[in-house]
Amino acid sequence: MLSLVRHFNKRDWLAVAGAVVLIGLSVWLELLMPDYMKDITELIVIPGSEISDILWAGAKMLLCALASVLVTILVTVIGGYLASDYSYTVRAKLYDAVESFSMGEINRFSTASLITRSTNDITQVQTIIVFGLMVIIRAPLMAVLAITKIADKSAEWTFSAGVAVVLVLIVLGVCFLFAHPRFKRIQTLTDNINRITRENLTGLRVIRAYNAEDYQKNKFEKANDEITKNNMTAHRIMAIMMPSMMLIMNGLSLIVYWIGAYLIDGAPLMGKADLFLDMAVFSQYALMVIMAFMMLNMIFIMGPRAMVASKRINEVIDTESSVKDGKGVDHTDKVGEIEFKNVSFSYPDAAEAVLENISFKAKKGETVAIIGSTGCGKSTLINLIPRFYDCTEGEVLVDGENVKDYTLEQLHNKIGYIPQRAVLFSGDINTNVAYGNNGKGVYTQKDVERAVAIAQAQDYIENYPEKYEHPVAQGGSNLSGGQKQRVCIARAICRDPEILIFDDSFSALDYKTDRILRDTLKKETAGTTNIIVAQRIGTIKDADQIIVLDEGKIAAIGKHKELLENCEIYKEIALSQLSEEELKNA
Repeated sequence: MLSLVRHFNKRDWLAVAGAVVLIGLSVWLELLMPDYMKDITELIVIPGSEISDILWAGAKMLLCALASVLVTILVTVIGGYLASDYSYTVRAKLYDAVESFSMGEINRFSTASLITRSTNDITQVQTIIVFGLMVIIRAPLMAVLAITKIADKSAEWTFSAGVAVVLVLIVLGVCFLFAHPRFKRIQTLTDNINRITRENLTGLRVIRAYNAEDYQKNKFEKANDEITKNNMTAHRIMAIMMPSMMLIMNGLSLIVYWIGAYLIDGAPLMGKADLFLDMAVFSQYALMVIMAFMMLNMIFIMGPRAMVASKRINEVIDTESSVKDGKGVDHTDKVGEIEFKNVSFSYPDAAEAVLENISFKAKKGETVAIIGSTGCGKSTLINLIPRFYDCTEGEVLVDGENVKDYTLEQLHNKIGYIPQRAVLFSGDINTNVAYGNNGKGVYTQKDVERAVAIAQAQDYIENYPEKYEHPVAQGGSNLSGGQKQRVCIARAICRDPEILIFDDSFSALDYKTDRILRDTLKKETAGTTNIIVAQRIGTIKDADQIIVLDEGKIAAIGKHKELLENCEIYKEIALSQLSEEELKNA
């Protein structure tokens, strides 16, 4: 329960206090009605009673019922407010938490699970707040007050009510014991459904190209079948609850009247009427006790899922990012300089290091290229510069300062990052190029057009009827791979950063565009340090330094011609792409 209410603020707690008072008032009003019913019955039984007295007693009973309805409506409104406010607060906290995560935390939770926690899990908790506020407070209060009303009546009647309550608790306990583990699994199984659905949607072209519809359908049906069976089992168990409750409630009514008939039959003539009235009132209060426990049926169904959901939500909110802001750097004497000092890196729980003892230096305006076989750690190395991960040993310096000393905002404002997989956002060309805040103010249209021209994207963008307002679908699905890549390059250039990081960002470009783009970059962004990860020799041969990685270690550092002579790994990569004649003329 604490996991549910920990995100309530002062206003929420005031609303809860108001709801408790109103629920108490509603219960008190409902408990008055059997007394008014007793008064009406007495007036009907007693000879010579005035019709006006009967009507007045009935009017009071009706007023109690109407007041109870109005109070219940108010409580429902408060419950709706609490649920909405909770959802708003927790969704914002979840978003902030996920935004602060490093790639390590993102990989730990998985994207599908984070989406489920931000949507389905919050909905589960929201539902329990709306209904639970009324039931959790009302049911125990109703039960306790109703029992106090009937405790001084006949011992036989009181005992029968006690037995009924014990039976109800046994039914609730047994159902909860067997259903709770299955309700706990629902959220995890929902994660699995979301993961497979997401895979199917993002990989639709590949699925169709390989005629793998049946394979993916079987995967989905297996996950769907698993969650369906789990839900069916849980709800079959819970289905026992309501009929059992009704059986106990109706059985209690029969027993109350059977005991009443026995007591009335043995009572003196003058006491028969009083016993009959007591029996009618007692039966009403006894049924209220059972009804209070029946209301808990809803909580026993929704409660386990909501508890699991709240724990999953809090797990994300309470997880601290492994990459935290530094104290901040006020001033640096150097600009656009990167240095790796004996850097090693291992992924969490990995047996071996991905990078070992990496040391190199890139000065302002230099182009440093990184090449190596697949899986040698190229992308991991450059991901240490913007602190997507932190190195496990050594230091990464930017402008002479350890990257861990910068705030993340300061560090990222120095960098223009182009990822390996082109990422675009729904909007238009303008919003995708002029994206984010680099601490230098608002981008102008001139800034956007300059960046697009350098990235060699001007020709196709200006051919669109809308030009720079051409719509971009989610993920850039209405653009080709090369077009997306050039927009991503333009986005980084528009920031006018000290450092540009290209993570294999020329792979979708033809050789001619690749060469023109690099020549234009060199001319238009002189003074900007370029770190390029690439597989093409043609892309990196003009770099000031080429770093050859082999199994996470530096095999060689040098220029193109030096490496052809001195580094066998580089020569093998070069010969796999170009002939010896082409290499000599390169």
